[in-house]
Amino acid sequence: MNSKSHRSWSQLEPWYPVIMVIGFLFLWEVLSRAGLISNLFFPPPSTIIQTLFQMIGEGEIWIHLLATLQRLVLGVLLGGLSGLLLGLAMGWSSRLRTVVDPIIAAIHPIPKLAIFPLIMILFGIGEASKVVAIAIACFFPMLINSMAGVRSLNPVYFEVSRNYGANKWKTFTRIVFPGSLPMILTGARLAVNMAMVIAIAVELLAAQEGLGVIIWFSWQTMRIEDLYASLIVIAALGIGLTFLLQYLSRRLVPWYSDHTKNQG
Repeated sequence: MNSKSHRSWSQLEPWYPVIMVIGFLFLWEVLSRAGLISNLFFPPPSTIIQTLFQMIGEGEIWIHLLATLQRLVLGVLLGGLSGLLLGLAMGWSSRLRTVVDPIIAAIHPIPKLAIFPLIMILFGIGEASKVVAIAIACFFPMLINSMAGVRSLNPVYFEVSRNYGANKWKTFTRIVFPGSLPMILTGARLAVNMAMVIAIAVELLAAQEGLGVIIWFSWQTMRIEDLYASLIVIAALGIGLTFLLQYLSRRLVPWYSDHTKNQG
């Protein structure tokens, strides 16, 4: 009996998060319907889902979602690629790292939203300033992880490449980039998460369209159902991007994915 019950519990283990979420939503629904919590700030989940479907049907949410996605993609490409290239170069070149690393150490801790007014002065109040703010947020995670990926490579690999007469391009394409891919993909995941945070934040501050705009407008007009509905869309977007990066990780570095599974 004990072994059977243990097997049944182990089979249910992957469903624990789903069960917990359903239980939390059910409790929220009951408490809100019974008036034990404020309906104004905690409307029933059923009302929130109904509002979300209404926003989807009316097409309102798509306009704001596309605006956020556009800024997100442009910012990740601009900041992520810049951070990737500079990080690989700094990891490979000790001279470049000596010169640039103190500058990175000084700028990185500065809150990105704190310099957003300066970015708006330099790039205007249009889309450029928002994309640049997102790009800056992506830049540092990609740079740091890419540099760490190169520096974690075994020096023997470089010695072997020199012994076989490999030029710098072959060393980069055969050793530096493939060997750094696990850390690069980790940096990409961190960069995308940071980009999401900054994208919503800059939309709260200065935008006409975007998921952050819905949040701010919903709060100003006390349409709390719209606020929660937009948060669900943001969460779904984050989950989708995470699964996409995990899929890319399994495809591009399957040996690393298998290694981490075996460790787990």
